[in-house]
Amino acid sequence: MSDDEDYVYDEESGDWMPASELAAKRAAQDTVEVRDAVGNLLADGDAVTLIKDLDVKGAGQTLKRGTLIPSIRLTGDAQEIDCKYPGIKGLVLRAEFVRKRS
Repeated sequence: MSDDEDYVYDEESGDWMPASELAAKRAAQDTVEVRDAVGNLLADGDAVTLIKDLDVKGAGQTLKRGTLIPSIRLTGDAQEIDCKYPGIKGLVLRAEFVRKRS
């Protein structure tokens, strides 16, 4: 940190801190942890497998247990992940129905 950095007041803690430190603290609070059915932390790009058969609304298709979803994207919701799967557009799965592929 440089000596000429601006300090700002953090109302939550009641302390004065460097602006960059406060920004990092707020960014950490805004991140949402998404965990799979067994508690593994999920991240963008992870591959997951389904742990149960799921009927896909609007597609008239059932995704079977063990189906591999090669790359997921986190949505900012702790329970939902965005997925791409052939033949299904806009697939959003609940994290409780997937397991991270190691």
